[in-house]
Amino acid sequence: MLRALLLDLDGTLVDTPQAIVDVAQSTLAALGLPSADPQAIKDTIGLPLPIALARLIGTGPAGAAEAVEIYRVLWRTHVTPRIPALLYPGVREGLEELKRADFRLAVVTGKAQDSADSTVSAAGLRDVFDLVLGYTSVPNPKPAPDIALLALDRLGVGAADAIIVGDSTHDLEMAQRAGIRSVAVTYGAQPEVVLLSAAPTWVAHSFPQVVRIARRVASLEGP
Repeated sequence: MLRALLLDLDGTLVDTPQAIVDVAQSTLAALGLPSADPQAIKDTIGLPLPIALARLIGTGPAGAAEAVEIYRVLWRTHVTPRIPALLYPGVREGLEELKRADFRLAVVTGKAQDSADSTVSAAGLRDVFDLVLGYTSVPNPKPAPDIALLALDRLGVGAADAIIVGDSTHDLEMAQRAGIRSVAVTYGAQPEVVLLSAAPTWVAHSFPQVVRIARRVASLEGP
């Protein structure tokens, strides 16, 4: 029986993909590097920041340390204060509805743990989540299954009793590796055709549709 939702953050709950592009471009400019293709930046969303920036710069994660520091300062200054206004339509209401229906709710994000906590708190959503996990909580980041499996363990539910919700192939591949069903949301970082290549169980075009899918599945699988 469906009991839990494991939700990505950027591009799933908060409309930050364009902000991520803007901050990444500003970071590259500060380093004297040429700008990157916006979709190439969006395709790194969900990966740990050192890996994402290293990919854009063309170096290893260790070589991206300066870029990471610049990015984090820019993010805290220009994006974090705007987080409450960046929630996707229906997110707050949908999460509260799921909470009232006794779903266990967890954030599983490619952000570092401190960044995940600060973003969820800035969005005013901390009280609806049972658990918030960033990539620094596990040995291997998405698309490895580690963070999803840790969430299941801490929530006390099995893989068959959960759904992963995300806007990137990193989320969907993680779901496959963890043996968990998935909902791909098409309003985030990657286009639907790319998401479909990762074979999600369901596709949603809005967060209210995610809620409807969860309620319907729980009803069908209920006692």
